[in-house]
Amino acid sequence: MSVPKDLVTEAPASAYDMGHAQEVENLATFAVLVDNEPGVLHRVVGLFAARGYNIDSLTVAETDPGAHTSRITIVTRGTPHVLAQIEAQLKKLVSTRHVQDVSRDPNGVERELALVKVRGVGPERMEAKLLADIFRARVIDTTQAGFIFEITGAPSKIDKFVGLMRPLGLAEVSRTGVLSIERGVEGA
Repeated sequence: MSVPKDLVTEAPASAYDMGHAQEVENLATFAVLVDNEPGVLHRVVGLFAARGYNIDSLTVAETDPGAHTSRITIVTRGTPHVLAQIEAQLKKLVSTRHVQDVSRDPNGVERELALVKVRGVGPERMEAKLLADIFRARVIDTTQAGFIFEITGAPSKIDKFVGLMRPLGLAEVSRTGVLSIERGVEGA
């Protein structure tokens, strides 16, 4: 016995398949001004670990010994929703004084320092030196077999420089992680 097609219904979709479109992950840089006291960095890193967020770069330094404050600069990635959650959670930490999403702030400045060791002789050596001049990288050590360059700039500039040095004999890279600050004389 056959059932008319207009009476046939499909099984309901799974409640777990919510049909979410894939959201694009963005890179974000958060500058967090915190009280300089034992355990603060542990709490910040623990917040990321507990929620399964990755830290791409982390730098920490005391900014005002008199006020006992430190600046933690964190580069992470996530969907806009996840990044908003990260910012909200950072603001809730007891020792946090101020949180700034530098990547979304038109007055935000991000810079990084890298030391780049390149091995090379002959034409590769000359090309590495010419590229370093173009990128305004300083030679801080030189031998007959290569150079160590110091380069500062936006992380994308450093990525590009390292990529161009790779075929010329890139031997080693050491990066500081991102530092950030807001343009102008106003402070956080």
